Amino acid sequence: MKYTNIATAFLIGLSTLFTGCTPSPETQLQQLTGYWEIESVEFPGGDTKEFDVNTTVDYIELTTDSTGFRKKMQPRLDGEYYTTNDSENFSIGLKDNRLILKYHTSLSQWEEEVIKLTENRLILRNADNLNYLYKRYEPLDLGDLQEK
Repeated sequence: MKYTNIATAFLIGLSTLFTGCTPSPETQLQQLTGYWEIESVEFPGGDTKEFDVNTTVDYIELTTDSTGFRKKMQPRLDGEYYTTNDSENFSIGLKDNRLILKYHTSLSQWEEEVIKLTENRLILRNADNLNYLYKRYEPLDLGDLQEK
């Protein structure tokens, strides 16, 4: 009887640990705002396209708890960014406890599912089941280049 209670307590604790470690969509959203650099695109058949060099990064910003925008930025050597006024507005939705970014521009509407969102990693899946893998953008440190 004593061993059964210990085993039951262990299993309950273990299941709480695993379910408690999965971040909620609301918690994940706190990581979204910032500059993101695409690393690769994974195709449904298993092929991957790598992006070794990027001339633009995506800037994503939450403007409220349920809306935001995304725009392309070109990093400059002085730490500033070239940009235009063009941006893609989105609203945030939940579908089966999954985060969905619902974009709407004057020309089109589409959705992307947030597969993974951490401080340094963002994975988005579009309607064609393409996975876009991003890493947090880190500006070039010119001090490192001048020392060499």
